[in-house]
Amino acid sequence: MAASSKDYSINDEFSLEEVLGSKVRIRILKALFRLGEANITRIARETNTHFSLVEKHLQKLKEIGIVEEKRIGRIRLFGLNYSNPKVHLLMELIRSMEGT
Repeated sequence: MAASSKDYSINDEFSLEEVLGSKVRIRILKALFRLGEANITRIARETNTHFSLVEKHLQKLKEIGIVEEKRIGRIRLFGLNYSNPKVHLLMELIRSMEGT
């Protein structure tokens, strides 16, 4: 996804619990890592989670700068915000835990 207009520094604050304190958020992050970007319906299918719950967690991940949203007409695509250095650390953690 394209870099967002906000620049993220390594000191941006969010707690680890906000990101990793939910199994659904972890599944969403893993799905976005695999898919690149996807709409909510696809993410819900990939994570076997209800649409409204995925939407709620994506909003939180977007607020803390881990996920970004791109709109194409009425379609909303979500992807990892690679302009935030913490996303790279989270993906490295997922990679090491998953053995990929």
